[in-house]
Amino acid sequence: MPHHKSAAKRIITNEKARQRNAAARARMRTALKAVRACTTRAAADPALRQAVSILDRTAAKGIIRKDTASRHKARLARFAARLPA
Repeated sequence: MPHHKSAAKRIITNEKARQRNAAARARMRTALKAVRACTTRAAADPALRQAVSILDRTAAKGIIRKDTASRHKARLARFAARLPA
């Protein structure tokens, strides 16, 4: 139980941020899975572009590190390049 008004406010804002971060992370994971589910390069290209955009936004907001986003993007691009045309 918070003893100060500011502590009570922090509990509320921390919970909002936690939910926002969890939603962004879930959105990111869904985008990664969408690329992995593709079987042809033609299908993977738009999904990859969408995933890269989501990864960049997630990293810009500080939810994941920039290096982590870069690693995911590199792996997805390599996966998409190996798919049959």
